[in-house]
Amino acid sequence: MKGTVKHRVIEAALDLFYERGYHGVSVDDIVQQAGTSKGGFYHNFKSKEALLYDIHDVFISHVLTETKQAMLQSTTPIEQIQQMLYAFTNVFDVYKRHITVFYNESVYLKGAYEQAINDKRTQYRKLFEAVLATGKEQQMFRAELHTTITAMAIIGMVNWTYKWYQQDGALTMTQITHYFNDVILHGIVTPTYAATIFFSTQQTD
Repeated sequence: MKGTVKHRVIEAALDLFYERGYHGVSVDDIVQQAGTSKGGFYHNFKSKEALLYDIHDVFISHVLTETKQAMLQSTTPIEQIQQMLYAFTNVFDVYKRHITVFYNESVYLKGAYEQAINDKRTQYRKLFEAVLATGKEQQMFRAELHTTITAMAIIGMVNWTYKWYQQDGALTMTQITHYFNDVILHGIVTPTYAATIFFSTQQTD
């Protein structure tokens, strides 16, 4: 296994956690597969729990950065939602193993780790809430929508993708995101703007 010690430890942990579950894997198992020592492990991670937290932090930090960039590059709330969803779903191609391991094993993260995760997830939800609120103010999105519930519904629907998405499947993640955009935007836009989103969700790769 090539790469830095930290990279090798993470890759080994991803494989082992995926196969055996968090509690079925010891630090000894991880360092053996990573080709390093316990010293190498503890130089990079305080504990196995810290390693599991890092697996989550890598992909949520990536999503936050990409989503903020997508927001800045778009000019209307409709375009922002579209591009935010592409930024969101891209993570399933880049970090699918990280996401699967985290959601399967996140129950074991408590205390400060759990709080740090919740804080970043709240930051992410608030990005969607801000765009939804602006869209309602500009009468692009339906006024009766509950901003927080709508944001949570969008995030929840897309999050579940990790359960069924196959990178070698019939549709690419970009194509799948076209469908997400179609369903989500047609559910939240006002009739005046409905026609403006039809063709923009029919992109091809």
